[in-house]
Amino acid sequence: MHNALMQKLVQALIDGDQAMAVTQTHQLQAAGLARETIITDGIESAMTQLDARCTVEQFNLLEIMLAGRAVMSAMKVLYPGDAAMFPSQGTIILASLEGDVHDLGKNILKMVLTAKGYRVVDCGKDCPVDRLIATARQEAPLAVGISGLITTVIPQIRQVRTKMHALGLTQIKVMAGGAALKQATAASLQVDFIGETAFDCLHYVETLSGS
Repeated sequence: MHNALMQKLVQALIDGDQAMAVTQTHQLQAAGLARETIITDGIESAMTQLDARCTVEQFNLLEIMLAGRAVMSAMKVLYPGDAAMFPSQGTIILASLEGDVHDLGKNILKMVLTAKGYRVVDCGKDCPVDRLIATARQEAPLAVGISGLITTVIPQIRQVRTKMHALGLTQIKVMAGGAALKQATAASLQVDFIGETAFDCLHYVETLSGS
């Protein structure tokens, strides 16, 4: 039964059907599934399928926008506004780098981190590397998180840790995630960690904060 409900959620998200996505998320919760399972097996599974469609031939901006709204509606069921604890675990900076206007994965990680008590500074999408580093210098976070859906941002990702270290910001870790980065290694991207899912990144952050 759980598999059937999960597949209905995945399909609703891909179809951009907000109402159905919300309904299926409530049903999965009522069936006793944990938030992490619903996100990993449902929402992130749907996003993987959407990522695969984001080729030049198949890219449909309206389709992606509708799916994004459905995803965020489902996430708000799982993480209602009052679910966040008082931010006391530390600060994390998130961004999609210049040229990458996709922020769905970043927004999901933001909600997960916030609900776990982290203060998240969101530099948004299409963010220049220098602005990201200036924010890191100002905020002194535990880590900087970079979301990458397109491969053209990889050269920029490789600059982040080097530029931070040049400014003496050696204590700040750099983590990355997203469809374009799944085949890469942390060493090749010159980052400290690559997350397959939002929860991989959460668990890495928890090791930094000692949670």
